[in-house]
Amino acid sequence: MPTLNWIGKESVINHHHDVPFRTLEQKYTFGEGTDGNKIIHGDNLEALKALLPEYEGRIKCIYIDPPYNTGNENWVYNDNVNSPKIRKWLGQVVGKEAEDLTRHDKWLCMMYPRLKLLQRLLSDDGAIFISIDDNEQANLKLICDEIFGAGNFVAECVWQKKYGPANDAKYLSNTHEYIECFAKDITQWKPFLIERNDEQLSAYKNPDNDPRGLWRLSDLSARTYSANTDYEIVSPKGKVFLPPKSRSWIVTKERYEELFKDNRIAFGIDGNGRPMQKKFLTEVKQGITPQTWWDREFASDNKIARYELKELFPNNPFDTPKPTQLIKRILQISSSKSSIILDSFAGSGTTAHAVLNLNKQDGGDRKFILVEMEDYAENITAERVRRVIKGYGEDKNAVEGTGGSFSFYELGEPVFNEDGYMNEKIGREKLCEYIWYTETRTPYATAIQPNKYLLGIHQDTSYYFYYEPEKITTLSHDTLNIISEKAETYVVYADQCVIDKEWLSAHNIIFKKIPRDISRF
Repeated sequence: MPTLNWIGKESVINHHHDVPFRTLEQKYTFGEGTDGNKIIHGDNLEALKALLPEYEGRIKCIYIDPPYNTGNENWVYNDNVNSPKIRKWLGQVVGKEAEDLTRHDKWLCMMYPRLKLLQRLLSDDGAIFISIDDNEQANLKLICDEIFGAGNFVAECVWQKKYGPANDAKYLSNTHEYIECFAKDITQWKPFLIERNDEQLSAYKNPDNDPRGLWRLSDLSARTYSANTDYEIVSPKGKVFLPPKSRSWIVTKERYEELFKDNRIAFGIDGNGRPMQKKFLTEVKQGITPQTWWDREFASDNKIARYELKELFPNNPFDTPKPTQLIKRILQISSSKSSIILDSFAGSGTTAHAVLNLNKQDGGDRKFILVEMEDYAENITAERVRRVIKGYGEDKNAVEGTGGSFSFYELGEPVFNEDGYMNEKIGREKLCEYIWYTETRTPYATAIQPNKYLLGIHQDTSYYFYYEPEKITTLSHDTLNIISEKAETYVVYADQCVIDKEWLSAHNIIFKKIPRDISRF
């Protein structure tokens, strides 16, 4: 498999391990109920790391619309990956080499660790969809092959973003973009069928009032010749039919007779046409297999996307937002009604808009997680979702409400200080959540436990965090009463231990010293 090399690659391929684990600080909840939807303001690299304890391996569908690296600096989202934030990050991670990076090197350095964390968040039966154009399409495909595995490549979809040509184009008018699709594990990922539209359904009729319902005619001839299925068919009106030249029928004569007796053969509307087989709507796939060509009829276009955003924000600051119909198609292909959807380059919030619309349409309970690093995360991204939920635009009546709610978060304190010690300012619950995740790779349950030191039981191992912020905790024979639940193995975190190792081993107790033995990841 070909691999892609660039200046700075060695510095970023494992950088996701060095990203500090930060907490998520909830600022407010908007709407009724606690839907579990999240909008996070902050660097998406750190935000993705912060999502791991609760969401690793749980995200069914990821859609991202990263910067295309066009060199255009006039957009709200700085699209040439040359913003002060990125320059500072590159200098810290790549070092002096960052001064020699081309804009393509910078883009690859920025994307690689983010894709590594996104891959960890995907469920085994999940998939990621990435919008891109010609500037970085080839590079993106190669680094995704490396991160997700070339064998997990699903398809490259082509989306018609414009209807007509741009007459001021310097060379050829660009009317399409790409959507790269990779599965976490292609043996477990299966796309959902797309519901037939009215035009496709109109092909099914029932002119003879067949009690089995709507049907359409299907060709009875095969593409290749077989002597076993080469025979005459005589219609009820006595007309003789042979297969087309160099071809034969798709069924044997015996099978044809069975189909005829079952009223599954038709000879055209007037009874004189070529023999055709009835295909009943109830017996075919209940939908259409997704294709890789997504025209504007199927997935809308940039023009419609601008109209959608203008309904909500008359002074729309985004030139090329994505239409909700495009995201809806991705959700229909790759999510069930209870899936979690992640967009870590949230922009104007189109993904949340599409999730809320589709939930309202089909009664689903999909959850969205948006991450946006720019300052407009609150006044555009979150504001758009508020307006979609409540049902109004700038003029208070532009859109119909969807209902729902979301919580808004900022990135909080890191779990560890720069000197490697636990950051006690984040509070006990955040520390418990982190330690539980490092041990079990499962979300931490905040349910009340029999004693405050018990984190929980996982695979017949009980975990205890014997921690007090104001004093040193010691695991001794006198303090063993903190172990309250019977299990095969006991893992106890404490500041120190005065019980000898042989006794601990004989009683299946594993001592871990705070903070030395708390895993970093």
